[in-house]
Amino acid sequence: MADAKQIAVVMFQLGGPDSQEAVEPFLYNLFCDPDIINFPGSFLARKPLAKLISTTRSKSVRVKYAEIGGGSPIRRLTEQQARALEVALRPHIFARTIVAMRYWHPSTEEAIASLASGPYDELVLLPLYPHYSFATTGSSLKEWNRLYKPSVPVHLVDHFFDHPDYIAGIVDRVNGVLRQLPWREEVHLVFSAHGLPMSLVEKGDPYPQHIEATVRLVRELGAWPNPHALCYQSKVGPQKWLQPSLTATLEGLASDGVKRMLVIPISFLTEHIETLHEINIEAREHAEALGVTDFHMMPALNDSPLLIRALADLVLRAVGRRAGVASLAT
Repeated sequence: MADAKQIAVVMFQLGGPDSQEAVEPFLYNLFCDPDIINFPGSFLARKPLAKLISTTRSKSVRVKYAEIGGGSPIRRLTEQQARALEVALRPHIFARTIVAMRYWHPSTEEAIASLASGPYDELVLLPLYPHYSFATTGSSLKEWNRLYKPSVPVHLVDHFFDHPDYIAGIVDRVNGVLRQLPWREEVHLVFSAHGLPMSLVEKGDPYPQHIEATVRLVRELGAWPNPHALCYQSKVGPQKWLQPSLTATLEGLASDGVKRMLVIPISFLTEHIETLHEINIEAREHAEALGVTDFHMMPALNDSPLLIRALADLVLRAVGRRAGVASLAT
């Protein structure tokens, strides 16, 4: 029977433009973030620079979104996750889920306004970034804390890179692809995570350690004999980012004679431009031009039952409802 307390769960994501018209303002919001554009004196240059970048990049970015259906599916997929999480929590607690996108709609401000539509006794902040980074979880929480003044107990889930059900969900997705391949033991596994500027890593950002731990746990549970590589993608700007890049990794493997590969988007919970275009179109075309004959991409977890079970467990643990956790984790 569900606990009588009313719980609100805020699910944070980066967001993405849901139409061609939304691309430029989305990019402007993204590059106005101090955790994205940060250098000495940047507080003076940030808005003009964001305007310049969004204006100059919007045309080429709109083309990419057009090639994956016209806009990002991230809002639709995150709202599916939110609805599934409510259902999973229903036997244990009365919970209402609210989506807060960092750079598009529903915005953090809109999410806070929606809290007023119903009473709640406790609040759980659930960033949908398994691996903590100053640029993702940190940025979303800064924006939330700037706008929201708590009047009830607040619980935070700031990472879940090693949650058993999250790890199992990735393994399940990988096995789903491998089962379709008659030459499954020959495929090279390429784990690709979103990149991060080295300036943040040098400040102590734990993101690369979290990514490496997830890859290790996934490989241990999957127990595949296949060779593997870890790389990073989505670099923006001239500054130094985590290495090796996805592009350099593909080129290195191809030069070594690798013909078959499976790219595993390790840091993305939903499909969006980085998976649907950067990997499945751009990286695919580049790999095939290099002589790769079989290129596959693992689908994102989206509303995978294992992911939803992990999120439900995290919420229940956050509010101290450990009695319901055992049934979820079995």
